[in-house]
Amino acid sequence: MRLTSRHVAPTDLPGVVGTVRVGRRADTLAPRLRPGDIAVIDHVDLDRVSAQALVDAGASLVVNAQPMISGRFPNLGPEVLARAGVPLVDGIGADAFAALSEGRQARVHEGRVLVEEVELASGREVDLATVESEMAAARTGLVTQLESLTRTSSEFLRREQDLLLHGQGLPKPVTRFADRSAVVVVGGPEHEAELAAIRPYLKEQEPVVVAVGRVADELRSRGYRTDIVVLDADDETDRPSAVVLKAARDVVVRCGPGRPSGVEGLERMGVRPLVFETSATAEDAALLLADAGDAKVVIGVGLHATLEEFLDRQRGGLASTYLTRLRLGSRLVDAAAVPRLYSGRVRPHHLLLVMLAGFVALAASISVTPVGQDWLDQLADLWPLF
Repeated sequence: MRLTSRHVAPTDLPGVVGTVRVGRRADTLAPRLRPGDIAVIDHVDLDRVSAQALVDAGASLVVNAQPMISGRFPNLGPEVLARAGVPLVDGIGADAFAALSEGRQARVHEGRVLVEEVELASGREVDLATVESEMAAARTGLVTQLESLTRTSSEFLRREQDLLLHGQGLPKPVTRFADRSAVVVVGGPEHEAELAAIRPYLKEQEPVVVAVGRVADELRSRGYRTDIVVLDADDETDRPSAVVLKAARDVVVRCGPGRPSGVEGLERMGVRPLVFETSATAEDAALLLADAGDAKVVIGVGLHATLEEFLDRQRGGLASTYLTRLRLGSRLVDAAAVPRLYSGRVRPHHLLLVMLAGFVALAASISVTPVGQDWLDQLADLWPLF
């Protein structure tokens, strides 16, 4: 495969030329990227959300120290990049990853990474055909993943039985869910489209809005108030702005058992967070809060819906995700289903249209009767006077 040239070197040498940006995790590197940069990561089994972040940031090429697809399960990130036309090179190794310096100009051609025409790394070129072939082979590993899920679910239930079965350990937010619906928003791959689809519901029903992480900033930019913001103590990069945190009625920090919550920084900015100590993911902690508050229905925006998505994004939290959804049961509704179930309130112009249609139908019925014919004749005689 010959890499498509997006930036032509001054000497017209083949390949992709750009500024090297280095970061182990793609999701943390993406905010530092500028269009045309070469992203160098050390991220095995790249997931879809992280890959989309690289595409949105304008990466011209992605070099991975690890395999893009290890074969343990069908991760979705490489396909996102390949379909977006971003060339991929993987398997350069840890030593080559360490040798590539931030901010240097590099040229990548046929899997070779050259800085000042000196080869510092080489790996395998990965195209869409390779991704599709390896994804098909990786799907055979789902049986192993399901066996692992059975084991980890038993362990998680034993560890969190008081929380899942009795609701013990849940913080008590000021926001009340009773007799209201709740919308839990997570920064998933489809959350923007789902938010747009349920806009009438958000406007008319005024549900409790729970945002997980920095997606709360996006809600604010769309004009929505976030009632509860759920943060993950283990992921400080996924935090919204101070303005959003101060405006929320409740801020909940999820931290693992026995681990520091890191609330000191929030308290210094004037936010008094609640601590939720659990091994469940932040996404699941938000769902459990809505469930414990007895929300009438919980609408999930950006939630993971399929087994492949669960494995792709939160492999460590798969047991948490599985058991949390069992806990909520039929109360949990995917946002994609809301437009089919909710068409909005009846508005005045809807009633006017119905009345107008009724009048038209009534006039048409009368016009075919003898009386109606007499009225039409009288109107025809009077018309010239107007």
